[in-house]
Amino acid sequence: MDPHSSGRTARSLETLHALGYFVPEVEEEVTALGVRRGRGAYFASRSAAMGRVGPGPVAATFFVFSPSLVAHFVPACWEAASPEDVLAARYRGVDAAYRRLLGQEVLDSPEMAEAAELARTAAGACTPEGRALYAAHADLPWPEAPHLVLFHALTLVREHRGDGHVATLLGHGLTGLESLVTHTATGTGFTVPAAQATRGWSDEEWAACSTDLQQRGLLGADGALTDQGVALRTSVETATDELGHAPWAALGDEGADRLRTLGRPWVKQMVAGGVFPTGVLA
Repeated sequence: MDPHSSGRTARSLETLHALGYFVPEVEEEVTALGVRRGRGAYFASRSAAMGRVGPGPVAATFFVFSPSLVAHFVPACWEAASPEDVLAARYRGVDAAYRRLLGQEVLDSPEMAEAAELARTAAGACTPEGRALYAAHADLPWPEAPHLVLFHALTLVREHRGDGHVATLLGHGLTGLESLVTHTATGTGFTVPAAQATRGWSDEEWAACSTDLQQRGLLGADGALTDQGVALRTSVETATDELGHAPWAALGDEGADRLRTLGRPWVKQMVAGGVFPTGVLA
């Protein structure tokens, strides 16, 4: 399997992990502990694997969020609930969401068990060096139910890839905000309003960053990527695919293709079930 195919595989399965950031079941479980709704629940549920960390490590590992936004919710979330309780709540919410979106028959199927084992094999090839967020999640115990094994394995692979992506962005000379602005300009991620609102950047900060990127020749006056900007983002994605290649190489072409085939109808069913709010993704 070549790295480009690895990246395509990772992206095709992303929904099976990313639902944990959007479904109401996770927010309900986490906020029932006293954590604030919205981004408070998000920061707590995703960072809880690192323990009772402060805003610095969260902003550093999440990368594209405004540090002031992170500080508004962390460490206040740990005053409401322990990381251990938040983790348990997260998995209860994911469990409930999988049951609602896919149904018990799918969860009990041999296909789900097969997908879980394939994903676990892929996750087993991830390594922790320089990948703090992945390493924190890798220290967590494995769940038992196949659909939660699948979610946990894809979480490991996603955070492993994400840590590599951050390293790649830094290597290409981009800050967190610059990374976010250039990514929205590709038209393949968040819309600009959603990116600003969820990542905590003001209109003034976004505009100033856009101006700087224009002066560097990466954005045009219309906010679109220039040829130089397209080349940079292409290089970022290529390097990200290379750094995230190991788990999919462990499966090989046949194993990765089988996992994509198994996961495709579940992804479609989740999207059809409204797992992503309208207007968030471009």
